[in-house]
Amino acid sequence: MIDQALILQHFPLLLSGLKYTIIISFCSCFIGFVLGSFLALMFHYGGNIIKFLIETYVIIIRGTPMLIQIFAAYYALPFLGIHISAITTAIIAIGLNSAAYVSQTIKSGINAVHVLQIEAAYTLGFSKIQTMRYIIFPQAIAVVFPSLSNELVTLIKDSSLASTIGVSELTKEGKVIISQTYDSVSIYLILAIIYLLLTSVVSFVMRLVENKYFKM
Repeated sequence: MIDQALILQHFPLLLSGLKYTIIISFCSCFIGFVLGSFLALMFHYGGNIIKFLIETYVIIIRGTPMLIQIFAAYYALPFLGIHISAITTAIIAIGLNSAAYVSQTIKSGINAVHVLQIEAAYTLGFSKIQTMRYIIFPQAIAVVFPSLSNELVTLIKDSSLASTIGVSELTKEGKVIISQTYDSVSIYLILAIIYLLLTSVVSFVMRLVENKYFKM
């Protein structure tokens, strides 16, 4: 069913696309984790206005398709005088999308920390920042680490949306090959296999990290 000669001939092109898929996925994940953690902490300590703004951001991001967000960033940024590459635009858009979901995940982890531990930290003389840094946040990450791992796997698959603005990631390269060879069956099958292998390896590595550092 798979034309092996065709795959071997175009495999360097697929590897090039895979490189950009990995870059988009991990950079977006980094943005999502950092910004999502910041939003969760600001929601925990901020006032009503800050909480309202964060909730509004989360509702907008979670209530609209990522594809629309990518297009919005691609066309809005140049209009605002910000000219960046398509891959950078995709990373920013996907990262901002991820941050909304990660913020809610980490917020649930923060809420899972028992109030007695927080009170004990204050009794020992810890400040709010020290309590969050040494008591609350590490436990919150341990609780939600499986969800954060799933978010990374999701971003690997969602990175294919970057092809819609011309980023030469894995799916885009596959479409280019199909336009040249007309063998969509072989190409889409090998794309599925590559995505499956990549997500499986990432899931395995994240499970090892969880067992070593975050096992409750």
